[in-house]
Amino acid sequence: MLVPTEYTDKLAITAPQLSSMEICQLSERFNLWLKEAFEVEDITFLLCARAQFVDKVLTKLWCQHQLDEYQISLIAVGGYGRNELHPHSDVDILLLTQEQRDSSLEERISAFITQLWDVKLDIGHSVRSVKECLKQAVRDVTVATNLMEMRLICGNSALSQQLQPLLKEDVFWSSQKFFVAKREEQKKRHQQYHGAAYTLEPNLKANPGGLRDIQTIGWVAKRHFVADSLDELVAHEYLTRNEYYELLECQDYLWRMRFALHFVAGRNENRLLFDYQADVAKLLGFGDEGKAVVERMMKRFFRVIARVAELNNMLLQHFEQVILHKDKPLERSTINRDFELVDGLIYASNDRVFTRPEKLMEMFLIIAQEPKIKGIHSHTLRLMRNARRRLISALSDYAKSRQLFMAIIRHPRGLGLPLTLMHKHSILGAYLPQWRNIAGQMQFDLFHAYSVDEHSYRLIKNLYRFSQGEHNHEFPLCSKIVQRIRKPEVLYLAGIFHDIAKGRGGDHAKLGAVDALNFSKVHQLNNHDGKMISWLVKHHLLMSVTAQRRDISDPDVIRQFGEIVRDEAHLDYLYCLTVADMRATNESLWNSWKANLLEELYFNTKRAFRRGLEKPVDLRAKIRENQDMALTLLAEQQLDNEALQKLWREYKADYFLRYSPAQIAWHSRNIIGHDKSKPLVLISTTPYRGGTEVFVYTKERSGIFATTVALLGSKKLSIHDAKIITSKTGYTVNTFVVLDSHGKPINDPYRAKETAAALTDKLSQQSLRNILLQPISKRFKQFKLPTQVSFIDSNTKRTTLLEIVALDRPGLLASIAQVFQDCKINIHSAKITTFGEKAEDVFTISNSDNIALTAEEQAELTSRLCDDISG
Repeated sequence: MLVPTEYTDKLAITAPQLSSMEICQLSERFNLWLKEAFEVEDITFLLCARAQFVDKVLTKLWCQHQLDEYQISLIAVGGYGRNELHPHSDVDILLLTQEQRDSSLEERISAFITQLWDVKLDIGHSVRSVKECLKQAVRDVTVATNLMEMRLICGNSALSQQLQPLLKEDVFWSSQKFFVAKREEQKKRHQQYHGAAYTLEPNLKANPGGLRDIQTIGWVAKRHFVADSLDELVAHEYLTRNEYYELLECQDYLWRMRFALHFVAGRNENRLLFDYQADVAKLLGFGDEGKAVVERMMKRFFRVIARVAELNNMLLQHFEQVILHKDKPLERSTINRDFELVDGLIYASNDRVFTRPEKLMEMFLIIAQEPKIKGIHSHTLRLMRNARRRLISALSDYAKSRQLFMAIIRHPRGLGLPLTLMHKHSILGAYLPQWRNIAGQMQFDLFHAYSVDEHSYRLIKNLYRFSQGEHNHEFPLCSKIVQRIRKPEVLYLAGIFHDIAKGRGGDHAKLGAVDALNFSKVHQLNNHDGKMISWLVKHHLLMSVTAQRRDISDPDVIRQFGEIVRDEAHLDYLYCLTVADMRATNESLWNSWKANLLEELYFNTKRAFRRGLEKPVDLRAKIRENQDMALTLLAEQQLDNEALQKLWREYKADYFLRYSPAQIAWHSRNIIGHDKSKPLVLISTTPYRGGTEVFVYTKERSGIFATTVALLGSKKLSIHDAKIITSKTGYTVNTFVVLDSHGKPINDPYRAKETAAALTDKLSQQSLRNILLQPISKRFKQFKLPTQVSFIDSNTKRTTLLEIVALDRPGLLASIAQVFQDCKINIHSAKITTFGEKAEDVFTISNSDNIALTAEEQAELTSRLCDDISG
């Protein structure tokens, strides 16, 4: 298939001159042709066709601006120089001139560049002489790389011929220096992605294993071998013919994804955001039936980048040995009859070693046993890749492999480098078919940052860090627990299986628990350990849900949680697994608030176990204890004791149960002497559970809660917890725990003071206006999440537990509060949790008679909430 002549003929030099508008119209029609041809045509041809079309446009305008009359060259560089131009890619050009440029030439160049912008080409341009090019390139490896791919479009060929040979000399960039620069450039780029390729909104170009990694191989080869294509690496025996075809296949898939992404986004976009994924999948021919097509596309993408990353690693290591260490004698030592240590890398001395599949597992056990090993030699990596492809069944089918796998899991260093390499090189998937099923498994939300397998790997690495003394300062309690438990492998195996059933349909925790139990039996773990692993997998979400969505100061909540957990051994394991899980889900969402909640739940439950769960807390004794401790704290304040006792008589028993002695003392010393005709707003100077307390004491009236949450939201503060109490005399005693936009407590005294003043002013107003729900942010619009309202069983007849799951947006909590107000619902507490785009809020409420809601009241409230939030 050829580019239709209707486009090229009009751009011929001999054809009539074209205006900017005519060229824009021609470009739009050409892009429509590209989109149609995309369904049937080879991607390499389409990239080349786009580059050739732009060549014609540039040449046409070059002549129209009479630049062909001057001794200058128009040169394509970068991807455009390679004839690889996507629909909206930058068009990088170099105008190569003589040393001296007169004003008339400068004016014509300026007019030429201006018109290139007018015809909507994203031009990246430089105007330099040969000498200036070399000077810039020697300083900047990016400029040097671009020039290495120069291609003459039109103009004076003598100038480009003068520059090209100079780029191949060692004084320009030696092979060694260039290799080091490109390797460091890649390392820094990968670090921007925290070393993870499996992010859910990947950058097709810059992501580890993405197009840039393929280009890096090509650039290094071009400089070292003066090679014009990857094919020449086969001749130099750096690539096998099969590896070359594999690299091309991967490149073609990534090219097609990027080509489609440009069309969908309508601009030069390399990030495959959730907004674009369904449309890109449809253009690529995966279908249009929703999440399933995106899942198929992304699974293939993740497999492709894993293969690219592996080939990139193997080849760059190969280049390093030849380019940097060609004259350096190898440091060799024998490990056993099959493996050697060569310059810190494990080397298979027998090319047929992996014909016995268990030798793959043996290699990783050796890596655990030998701390001097820093990685896998490129030669061994090639043998391992070939062996992995020859496997006709899972590695776990072999009894010897099972023994070796458990030896790795139990080794003190087994979850360090060996696990990283097993994950990176798909050996975990080759061992466990269930792990292979979650490789590249998407998670369609903004809460998770990684695919299921990448998340699980990071969880296991977190558990391993807890076992290493040098990381004790990061998570002291987890480290203390893991370092004292007798069988940390139980915890590691729970980490491997906790999400292994995702994507199958059904409850992944229950399905994973069955898998874990079967694994334990096949691997001959004792019955106790197998049941513990299975229990942890089944209940791996229990602690995070309880901590974030229940009132963990309530003895009944602790008792119910403790009854499921059963004993301190289960609690220890579950706590460490939960911290590792939450930390591995999305590092940016982990904060001190969540850490403190989990720790408090852990210690509250531990105390309950030691007291005996069957022994209820003596509430009267607890109230007296809190009051006595608060009096001790207030002893130095010289408060009027009669005024203090009068204030305390205004409070119901709930107040002294739900607040700590320090909080009671803080409230009391500020309320006594305060003018009760005005609202009192206090903001704590010390963090509470990793957040900031906002305390509101004012005469109760309609709209207090809604107004408070709306104002705090307007100050970019997120509410995570709320205690709502009304005194016998009709005053609110409300506390809100807030975090700033970075998930941290308020540390700026001025901000705290300004927030308190604004809230005081707002609550002092005669009427409190209704709160309007704000629009959903553009980032959330692609998520279809119907509002869900459900009522949770509780043991009390005084209150009702209500859970609301909805698409998060600014003002959501204020809108919910407005509905409560309209329906005359009393709020006693709120646990506010956001998981990416999803808000999951739990409220303890009662009706206007201060009793639990009736079935009719529940139905009415459900209808109002769904209508108001969804509407």
